[in-house]
This record gives sequence, structure tokens and C-alpha cells, in this order.
Amino acid sequence: MIDKLATDKLRRSSLWAGRILSGLAVAFLLFDAIIKLPPIGPVTDTLRELGFVPTAELARGLGVLLLLSTALYALPRTAAIGAVLLTGYLGGAMAIQLRANTPVFSHLLFGAYVGLFVWAGLLLRSPRLRAALFSGVA
Repeated sequence: MIDKLATDKLRRSSLWAGRILSGLAVAFLLFDAIIKLPPIGPVTDTLRELGFVPTAELARGLGVLLLLSTALYALPRTAAIGAVLLTGYLGGAMAIQLRANTPVFSHLLFGAYVGLFVWAGLLLRSPRLRAALFSGVA
């Protein structure tokens, strides 16, 4: 009886921790996507600093891609594919930061930090995915 209570409490704690981590990641990613939709100066200036020829279409395209990937991640049924798409997006962002020779811990690895929040949140809130990924791990 006590084991079941402890297991249920751990399961609920894990679920809430996953929701909080996922919520933080979604909030940041939505903010990042939304500021790319209108052609605002800081976004185009940053694109220029990273070596792009900034256009409203480029920024808007990145914003729409990030918005769709984040929406897929936020929905429980499509969260895994959303996490995979966000991993690709964040990996591309890290590659651009590497190419631009930006500071490692504050700029380059920021995509990895967000990616860790995305995957940790998903694995904590999805016992089925956790079991599928780690069933053979000893």
C-alpha cells in the first residue's frame, strides 16, 4: 500500500516537473517566434550580425517554422515530433552561432540549454515515451 502511494506521488511530481519545464521552454520559444513575425529592428540587426542578408521574409519564415514546431510540442499527441523538430531548429541555431564565432556559454550553447528543457520536460511528463526510449537501458 505504501509503495503504491509513494509511486503515485512520484508519478505526479514527475508530471508536474515536466509540465513546468515544458511550459518554460514553450514560453521562451513562443516569445522568440512571435518577435520574428513582424519586421522589427533587433531581429534584422541580429540576423545581419550572424551573417544573413536580413529580409522580412527570412525572419517571418523562421518565426512561422518555430511557431509550428512549438505548437506541435505543446500538444500532447504530437509532442514527440515537435521535440524532434525543435531539436533540429535549435541545432541549426547552434551551428549559425558557431559559424558567427559567438561566445560559447552565453550564445552558442543556449540552443542546447533550451533543448535540454524541451526533452527533459517531455520525458518527465510522458511515461510511455520514457519507457519506449529507455526500455532496454540497463
